[in-house]
Amino acid sequence: MKFDKERFLPLLLTGIIILVDQCSKSFIAARWPIGTINPPITDVFNNDFLRIIHVRNKVIAFSLGHNLPDNIRPVLFIILPLLVLAILLWYYFRSDDFTGAQRWATAGILGGGIGNIIDRIFRPEGVVDFIDVKFYGLLGFERWPTFNVADSSVVVCCLLLFATVLFSARKQKVRQPNE
Repeated sequence: MKFDKERFLPLLLTGIIILVDQCSKSFIAARWPIGTINPPITDVFNNDFLRIIHVRNKVIAFSLGHNLPDNIRPVLFIILPLLVLAILLWYYFRSDDFTGAQRWATAGILGGGIGNIIDRIFRPEGVVDFIDVKFYGLLGFERWPTFNVADSSVVVCCLLLFATVLFSARKQKVRQPNE
């Protein structure tokens, strides 16, 4: 396969997300004891909206999988995500269906996914989460479950990917003549 700037350039975002994610997690892990809110940054905006707290997550979003046996978790939380990311990366390079925006969104998903897999492999205490935001009782959450840079990247980029797919599908539908 020859070098294709349109395919490789977005992967810079993947690397940047992994780097920022791992550096931020290392910073938190080195300076905050697990389960504590650091007093100087207890309340970032002085209104209880954003706090920095060090927690570890051995399961996935919203504590899904906490009842699973310990020998099943690596398969579901490391091997399966690695397989999904490998398939996504394979499709990313093999397909001409992606728009530029979809490639950047996919690169962000890859970066976030890899960032959390790195934690699952190299941090036996669990994935480092540290961003804690007030959610004002929406969806039953007074505070949103604590998250990290990788989580943010996956969620934001999945939403962007979904929006671009939806937008391009509508655009395609408008271009097709009525039968």
